[in-house]
Amino acid sequence: MTPQLQQAIKMLQLSNVELAEFIQAEIEQNPLIEQGEREAGEQTSPDSEAAAPESDGALVGLAGELPGSRAAEIAGDAEDHWQAAAGEDGDGSLDRGGDSQPWQTRNSRLGDDAPAIDQAAARPRTLREHLIEQIGADLPDIADRAVAFYLLDQLDEAGYVRSGLDGAAERLGCPQAQLDRVLARLQEFDPPGVFARDLTECLALQLRDRNRFDPAMQLLLDNLPLLAARNAAALMRICGVDAEDLADMVAEIKSLDPRPGLAFDPPLAQPVVPDIIMRAQPQGDWIVELNADTLPRVLVDNRYYARISRATRSKAERDYLTDRLQAANWLVKSLHQRATTILKVASEIVRQQDGFFRRGVQALRPLILRDIADAIGMHESTVSRVTTNKYMATPRGLFELKYFFTSSIAASRGGESHSAEAVRFRIRGLIDGEPTDDTLSDERIVELLQKDGVDIARRTVAKYREAMRIPSSVQRRREKMLAL
Repeated sequence: MTPQLQQAIKMLQLSNVELAEFIQAEIEQNPLIEQGEREAGEQTSPDSEAAAPESDGALVGLAGELPGSRAAEIAGDAEDHWQAAAGEDGDGSLDRGGDSQPWQTRNSRLGDDAPAIDQAAARPRTLREHLIEQIGADLPDIADRAVAFYLLDQLDEAGYVRSGLDGAAERLGCPQAQLDRVLARLQEFDPPGVFARDLTECLALQLRDRNRFDPAMQLLLDNLPLLAARNAAALMRICGVDAEDLADMVAEIKSLDPRPGLAFDPPLAQPVVPDIIMRAQPQGDWIVELNADTLPRVLVDNRYYARISRATRSKAERDYLTDRLQAANWLVKSLHQRATTILKVASEIVRQQDGFFRRGVQALRPLILRDIADAIGMHESTVSRVTTNKYMATPRGLFELKYFFTSSIAASRGGESHSAEAVRFRIRGLIDGEPTDDTLSDERIVELLQKDGVDIARRTVAKYREAMRIPSSVQRRREKMLAL
């Protein structure tokens, strides 16, 4: 394969966000490529390839529709929305959130009274800043502060000191007793449980802060594996308590925070940007289009090429410009082909999984890559690349394209086969709906599914249950006993 063909195949696997980074790298090394700005309200069509105003360029901006459906933009009436939010009189004096303060009189950059600096939103304090403040207030001795700052540097994002204590006293040049004393003082800081060395110590520190740490609770913390296994009988025997006391102790444990540091520094969730947008039409059809907000717009500046080529003198310079022009045109063509291919695959997925979008997970059909490849006349490997790292925003939520591909499970009475995802959904529903005083064994779940026409083995039920992190019937029974 040529390097250009290899790059075209690689581009199929990129999401729109990754593709934007790839194009930015191409722009930096090719003076004939520009990235245009999409104008407000600009519409795109599945097979469009147009030049931007006042430019001899080529634009890649694609959207599409299912065969037989009409592409239309569905938007609410903003004026009606505003009036409904403003009340029956519709005087426009309330904002869309229902704030009773007239928006005309609020402080803003347009008004005379700008908000004071103390009205600005303050940045949340980090865990480190919170602890430094307490160290400065509670540890007057300079040597103790030095030890405290060393221990602070060993703190992980959850608030634990999991490493760095072996040989710490020798590295700091202080007695081990001083290190232990400073650590014990730090473990009294807010938030409770910080500076613990393991989970047991973290929970114990929080219980001490609540004055709920007694010998029975200590024994419970010493046997956390039994608690994880919901072995109530063994825990009652070890702790010397009855079922009611054990249930109270377990409830107290569940109310604790095993990662106290995350209350100050929560991990940042990376939002998933959809590559494809699917919407319902008023007449009941679906419309599928590429996300124009993230779809790159690429222009080839032919005017700049013509102007520069007239000024070139050497063959090397002409060869370079020709090579850059070919690379730019190839990029535009590859982007157009990529967009068309993604749109074909997504549209066929929506067509074949129509029942899912109308009725839910229970209507999800068995589907494999070959089914889509045969339907649209493409190779199976191409469909696999297209569905990698691509997300589609649908009326039922945001889904990765791979989600719609699921193996089949035969029907017990010769009917249409069931998808594995739909069967997992049924298993979870059966377990969620089991009686409070009883649990369903895997064998009983098999019987219930077979009555509904699903031919499934017990080991398959167990595999699906474990994949969904649902405990066995024995563990669920123990958990219900602990909750009583």
